[in-house]
Amino acid sequence: MDPVLSEKSFAIIVAATTFVAFWALGMALTWQPPLEARLKALRTRRMKTRGEQSAAVKASPKMVSLGFLRKIADRLNLLRGVAADQTTRKLRRAGFHSRDAAVVYVFIKLALPLLLGFLMIGLTSVSNVLDLPEDLVLPTCMGAVLAGFLLPELYIKNLAAKRREILNSILPEGLDLLTICVEAGLSIDAAFRRVSREMQGTMPALAVEFEMTAIELTYLPDRQQALENMAERSDSPAVAALVNALRQTEKYGTPLAASLRILSQEFRQTRASKAEEKGARMPALMTVPLMVFILPTLITVLLAPAIMSAMKLT
Repeated sequence: MDPVLSEKSFAIIVAATTFVAFWALGMALTWQPPLEARLKALRTRRMKTRGEQSAAVKASPKMVSLGFLRKIADRLNLLRGVAADQTTRKLRRAGFHSRDAAVVYVFIKLALPLLLGFLMIGLTSVSNVLDLPEDLVLPTCMGAVLAGFLLPELYIKNLAAKRREILNSILPEGLDLLTICVEAGLSIDAAFRRVSREMQGTMPALAVEFEMTAIELTYLPDRQQALENMAERSDSPAVAALVNALRQTEKYGTPLAASLRILSQEFRQTRASKAEEKGARMPALMTVPLMVFILPTLITVLLAPAIMSAMKLT
């Protein structure tokens, strides 16, 4: 086979694969399901269960593209089985509640290794932008492919951890508002909805959780399942404690406002103790920067005049 033709064929394959990977990755990165759209869809579903009519919404080109990706994923069996359920659970804990989030995540995990791998091949072997020894080209390309597999997983884990910390830190304020609403005579689902409206600008993560829980409490036949769904989505020990308190209140008839007030005080004390713990660790953490950056400068400033005077005398 002519080496020129083989090089051209390889270049065409690399270009086509890179284009497909960039297209899938770009569409996945630019597509961010807004929380308002998700909540609107849940409200529409609730109204349908009550028998109300809703207007049909025309599908946008982006929705058509996501439908095409979903068909491909269904044919390849990428969204079935235990792994698909685990992926959906991880995405919900990271804040992606749309049903198309799993499709986008799967295609990112498929496209990103190919993209990074072919990009590294192009930089090292085709264009020689990165001048590496021949024995390091293959490990570098394999490392790029491995990074493409690991980066989406690490990104989702990081988002889930940050969201869990945010929910733990802002939950006491949400419980205070819930307590006020319950004492005013609102039901728990109406209190969730009212607090969600009040916290949309300041605490959007908790507002979304409360709004979704209020909607699920309305249309799900089992109210306990709606509370369990909130604990599952948040993956937060504070939210799990709130769910347990709400379940016990509905089961045994204990006063809800008193339970919420006690939980709010406990969570606020826990938050204060964590802040005190971080403050107590600061002296130990500042020891190394003090020794490395400040002490040499201080010693130089103190000893430099004496050294210069001694040098002048000699």
